[in-house]
Amino acid sequence: MSALKKLAGQTAVYGLSSIVGRFLNYLLVAIYTRVFVGTEGVAEYGVSTYFYAIATFGGVLYTYGMETAFFRFSQKEGESPEKVFSTTAWSLIVSSLSFSLLIFLFSESLASSAGFAGKGVYFTYFALIFAADAIATIPFNWLRQKNEAFRFVSLRLLSIGVNIGLNLLFYIFIPFLTSKGYGQPLDLSVRWMFIANVVSSFVVLPFFKDEFKMLRLGIDKVLWHKLFSYAYPLIFMGLAGMINETLSRILLKKLLPDPSTADYQIGIFGAVYKLSIIMTLFIQAFKFAAEPFFFAQAKGEESKIIYAKVMQYFMIICATIFVTVLLFLDVFKGFIGVSYHSGLKVVPILLMANLFLGAYYNLSIWYKLTDKTRLGALVSIVGALITFILNYLWIPIYGYEGAAWSTLICYFSMAAISFFLGQHYYPVPYRTKRILTYLALSLSVYLLSELIKDNLGYSVYQMIAINIVLFFGFLFVLFKLEEPEARVFLNKSKELISGFSGKFSRFLPFK
Repeated sequence: MSALKKLAGQTAVYGLSSIVGRFLNYLLVAIYTRVFVGTEGVAEYGVSTYFYAIATFGGVLYTYGMETAFFRFSQKEGESPEKVFSTTAWSLIVSSLSFSLLIFLFSESLASSAGFAGKGVYFTYFALIFAADAIATIPFNWLRQKNEAFRFVSLRLLSIGVNIGLNLLFYIFIPFLTSKGYGQPLDLSVRWMFIANVVSSFVVLPFFKDEFKMLRLGIDKVLWHKLFSYAYPLIFMGLAGMINETLSRILLKKLLPDPSTADYQIGIFGAVYKLSIIMTLFIQAFKFAAEPFFFAQAKGEESKIIYAKVMQYFMIICATIFVTVLLFLDVFKGFIGVSYHSGLKVVPILLMANLFLGAYYNLSIWYKLTDKTRLGALVSIVGALITFILNYLWIPIYGYEGAAWSTLICYFSMAAISFFLGQHYYPVPYRTKRILTYLALSLSVYLLSELIKDNLGYSVYQMIAINIVLFFGFLFVLFKLEEPEARVFLNKSKELISGFSGKFSRFLPFK
């Protein structure tokens, strides 16, 4: 339990930067979907969705698995963590600058081939973003490795704050001033979104001056070959993962029967995808904490039991998030503009897809601990093939609905394949029947709510009241399924709240 408490605490801390940052970025989506309105506005927002989809591939290529290799080798006996840091950091610095120089030289050609002739500067912006983010990757991982969560979160929040502040400046404050007759108006385009991202990516680098002092150790060529041998299958895995996550948004532009509506549909799909934000936030926070945690626990006698417990609690939380968002979708949809509400029908599909993606992240620990990264890459490649084939078949017929279903089937398949392979190479005693019960329960509650809404004709407010009852019923069933451990959790929570209240009461002027 102490190990699980540690993971929960680290997930909460790392989640702070993700939750606060993503939530604030979520509010930016509320601004974007009200700034970019109408057919042309939604299409312009679709341009940003398309570029950020492409950018995910750049992020994988620029880091080429070295972030995971860093965690693996810095934990190995006989390896100096400082030497691993220096070797991986130098590798990323040299490669990032080289890749970005190539993008600078061929930016216009890249823009033309992507269907954005005359907008090569957009590729230049992303070359800068890729380089800065890649160079910061190993220093950020060093902080995670050393459990310096406060610095990690602070720097993440700094970057996020700068990004949000510049977006507010470009899209709210300056337009307000120009409407009052001060200065010249900015062109209403996504370029300002990209510029804000460039600045926010570079702003954190000066704060790693102490970590960068380790660069004087240089590159250990023998160590680099070991690192790269471990990491290079992760390139294919990462690219396949990005295909699974973002290819649909790229193929929408290529495969829709009416190309003139492509950017419009991409814009809608990109906006409603944000409504799975809570699930995404939790999964990202978990990933930040889990990777170093899993490697650190690998040598323990009860490591597999711990991994099984982590999976169980992870799926409970994901099932709860699934139910929460869908029961109160009428509330969550208010964060995006009305022009984008036609895409709400795919939110349940995308939420379930993200749930299986989170399950896959848990299940994939087997190939990282057994150094079978090639098999892990194969799982991702199979997922990528499923994504490509299904998108190719369904997008021309069903549009972004086909893209959403492709995502769900892909992540379910990857989780299932990883489960069966993991049980062969690194068997973990997962409580599979109990986990399937959570999924069945969450789906049943959602479908019951939809059945009531479709057949009884209640108003929005009446449905919210009914869904509150369904939500607490769902929590009650979960509590009964996990009653012994749930009671321990509640008692510990009461102790923490009581202790905090006691400390806080000392500062009150009265008692």
